[in-house]
Amino acid sequence: MPDLCTTGERLFKELDDYIDSIGAKPDKLISVLQKAQELFGYLSIEVQQHIADALNIPVSQVYGVVTFYNFFSTKPKGKVQIKVCLGTACYVKGGDRVLERFLEELGTKPEEPTKDGQFSVHPVRCLGACSMAPVVLVGEKDFYGRIKPDMVPRIIEKYREVKER
Repeated sequence: MPDLCTTGERLFKELDDYIDSIGAKPDKLISVLQKAQELFGYLSIEVQQHIADALNIPVSQVYGVVTFYNFFSTKPKGKVQIKVCLGTACYVKGGDRVLERFLEELGTKPEEPTKDGQFSVHPVRCLGACSMAPVVLVGEKDFYGRIKPDMVPRIIEKYREVKER
């Protein structure tokens, strides 16, 4: 298993290399934040401070951008993110029960990663597929429609990492 300190240092170096490649200018903030989130998975206060120092801007400016845009996260997320629609059509057709089943099966709470960091479950307002309600989006592209709670274990199993013995 890699040393976490070494891994963190490597990620900060990779971020610094990226900043150097595009130019350490305040107008590059969003690009730098996107790269940092890609590398770290979320934007901790430590990462935000590092970016502020690298771009020579106040950390309050970095924090303001991070909290304004919903595609940035200040909390860790699972490697596999499961979005369960709770928009009107999905809710009426059982989206809330689907959400509860995911949380129960994974032993976690909404927006929090599982203990192994593999999954996180996120209730969302709308996924734009009302005719297939209730719907679930796994990752960026795997849509599941007309989901019933008893389908949840099979969906989870499809995305479980194979553990080395």
